[in-house]
Amino acid sequence: MSDHREEFAVEKMCQVFGVSRSSFYDWLNRKPSKRALENDVLRQTIQEVTAQTKSRLGSPKLTLELEGRGIFISRPRVARLMKLMGIRSVISKKFKVCTTESDHPYAPSKNVLDRDFTATRPGEKWVSDITYVRTQQGWLYLTIVMDLFDRKIIGWSMSRTLEANPTVVAALQMALRNRPVNPNELIFHSDRGVQYACEEFRSLLQNHRIIQSMSRKGNCWDNAVAENFFKIIKSELIYQLPLLNIGQTQIEIFEFIEIWYNKKRKHSYLNYLTPEQFGEKTKTKAA
Repeated sequence: MSDHREEFAVEKMCQVFGVSRSSFYDWLNRKPSKRALENDVLRQTIQEVTAQTKSRLGSPKLTLELEGRGIFISRPRVARLMKLMGIRSVISKKFKVCTTESDHPYAPSKNVLDRDFTATRPGEKWVSDITYVRTQQGWLYLTIVMDLFDRKIIGWSMSRTLEANPTVVAALQMALRNRPVNPNELIFHSDRGVQYACEEFRSLLQNHRIIQSMSRKGNCWDNAVAENFFKIIKSELIYQLPLLNIGQTQIEIFEFIEIWYNKKRKHSYLNYLTPEQFGEKTKTKAA
């Protein structure tokens, strides 16, 4: 009786949808297509990459990441699969920071960089800036130094205060340890905040014979590359985190800079290489 009812149900369904019983059973027993099997593997890989990168990749960079793993497919196909899976990269939020205290007695330096953010070698042009991150214990101030040649963050510091020594001095000292420079060849650009203009910081620059450059007053575009790094870390990390204590926040920022940004994040400016890959490729060419 049960088989009879099932056959009747199949026959009725075929009549409703206007298909033959043979077509229905052919569809029922059909093996998945090669394309469907490929998509199953792709979906699994996309899910793994998304988890590993904490949803920081859109379809263009995810396509490049798949290529790095030996999977060569078009960006539109990746985008379609991401949409079907409900995956999207973290959304950038507007942000504005103001850690610049330019109302001080120190004379500003000339804008030597003059918005020329290109560099032909390491140690030619560095940019620096300070931003703040909210924690459970109050503000944490992050200072970075970036080499414009490979966009690598070569120096950074995290501090509870905005004094020069734990912020800009500490970050520059790290940068000099990581990437020694030739005297009178390096341009160091920043805003005209008191930390960069004070005697402690300028003495460090003078000791290493580094040329100081400062943005014009109130002009964030003069230091656009450093500002853009803060946009990246805010959108890809800070805005995605719950409010953490200082220690947890410092660990997250360390991991973002040293593990993700410098070593794994592909940059369009570097022809979609990471700063580390770009540096190694340059060394190989020079050799």
